[in-house]
Amino acid sequence: MPYIEPEAVLRAKQIDLLSYLQSCEPGNLVRVSGDTFCTKEHDSLKISHGKWCWWSHGIGGKTALDYLIKVKGYNFINAVEALIGQTEIKPSAFSYAQKEKQQEEKRLLLPELCSYPIHAKEYLMGRGIDEEILDYCIRNSSIREDERYHNCLFIGFDKQGKAKYCSVRATYGDYKGEATGSDKHYSFKLFPDEPCETLHLFESAIDLLSYATLIKRKGGDWHKKNLLSLAGIYMPQKDIAQSKVPIALTQILEDYPQIKTIYLHLDNDRAGRLASSALRTVINSPYNVRDAPPPYGKDCNEYLLSLLGEKNKESERSFER
Repeated sequence: MPYIEPEAVLRAKQIDLLSYLQSCEPGNLVRVSGDTFCTKEHDSLKISHGKWCWWSHGIGGKTALDYLIKVKGYNFINAVEALIGQTEIKPSAFSYAQKEKQQEEKRLLLPELCSYPIHAKEYLMGRGIDEEILDYCIRNSSIREDERYHNCLFIGFDKQGKAKYCSVRATYGDYKGEATGSDKHYSFKLFPDEPCETLHLFESAIDLLSYATLIKRKGGDWHKKNLLSLAGIYMPQKDIAQSKVPIALTQILEDYPQIKTIYLHLDNDRAGRLASSALRTVINSPYNVRDAPPPYGKDCNEYLLSLLGEKNKESERSFER
């Protein structure tokens, strides 16, 4: 049975796909826009910032080794041999090794925290969010409050449960921002313990919590939903077809490959409608992407507040799934 030294495997795993294509298959590399590339062979195989995803097949990875195995059909040994035999490969600006080092050096810096988020909870309940849902988020530390300004903090965690992202929303005033060191790959979310094939996407954490509240109002179980908020407003390219998939969504689809259907609960304003159109264009099969804005109001929270004001109850039926 063929044997490859562990050192050779390690070297092969450090070669990112962009570096490999630039050095070994330059004729197969096509720049889409900015730092995003695809291949001539597969225009739905997008390469960006050290990662790649073959959207039409629902597979992706970080390294050239992943590409040779998953796309080219090499077995592991042949793929490693093909890579370590290419001495001319030069690392790109987004090489896997460099990217991993950058990620290791990035550290979320949270402000001094209150022992209990009294002001944040009061503020969010004033926005119509259900108290049970807020208590759940407080217990799992995904909603916190800073000691100095009493801002509401929405914490995002990676799959290992480490805090990686923090969105900041003022409880007094209109300030919105992010804590230093926030990694946009890991935005605020509520996911069940059991696998779920459906993902619900929102522009903000408050819209996400509003949707969970609406589910509960109908007697549904919000605990069983995959709910993800984006790390900021999604801005598509002028040419919609050239738009990138938000990195928070890309990370989730990589971490949770069982997801098949994506509901877009984005705003009813011009920016939200444009963003929804762009995402339905750039997210290809095997994903089933459905536009599901709130029936009325600017966003999910405004819709919730309208319902709490006893308006248009009939339209509530078709929105929550």
